[in-house]
Amino acid sequence: MGAHRQLSSQAGSLQDMGGGTPAYSTSKAALNALTKILANEPSGSGVLVNTVCPGWTATDMGGGVVWAATLPDDGPTGGFFRTGRPLPW
Repeated sequence: MGAHRQLSSQAGSLQDMGGGTPAYSTSKAALNALTKILANEPSGSGVLVNTVCPGWTATDMGGGVVWAATLPDDGPTGGFFRTGRPLPW
């Protein structure tokens, strides 16, 4: 039916979080948390909610975003992905 994609960063992964950019990392962690919350809204809506980390890019957001935008109706929801592979929260 539809998909909701959020563009995040692996810097928002609690497992990989370190120093250096606290405001950026915590904002992405909050976005990742919102993904989990929205994905757990009442089922039956047919909307998939995922977060994608495009990786380091100069200008082009790459295939990871396209992958998430073209998921089938029975695709994953509530996930955090990079190049179509799950990332740790």
